[in-house]
Amino acid sequence: MSEEENGRLVSLTEVKNILKKVEKERKELIYEQRIALDHAQKFSALPVKKINELIDELLKLDFIKGIHAFKLADILPTTEDEVKAIFAKERFTPSEGDIKNILNIIGKHYVK
Repeated sequence: MSEEENGRLVSLTEVKNILKKVEKERKELIYEQRIALDHAQKFSALPVKKINELIDELLKLDFIKGIHAFKLADILPTTEDEVKAIFAKERFTPSEGDIKNILNIIGKHYVK
């Protein structure tokens, strides 16, 4: 399935913002939405603007697809093994140089 068939890709930070907006409008979220919001609040580390800048920069790499850029931005890997894990189920395996390039881009936008 393509991205268009599944809808638009959104980062964890965007999910958090969307659910907070829904919570304000409705006063209460359904169970699944509360769980998703709790998860997003715990694990989203950057504001939307920074996440979008990071995703845009990752997408400039010719071997990165949208889904990978969003996964990388949500997880913010800091080691080569963490990057390899994101690509583990893919037919494409990034080279050591590609992995270092990904980590450098993430490092510019996120410092733990």
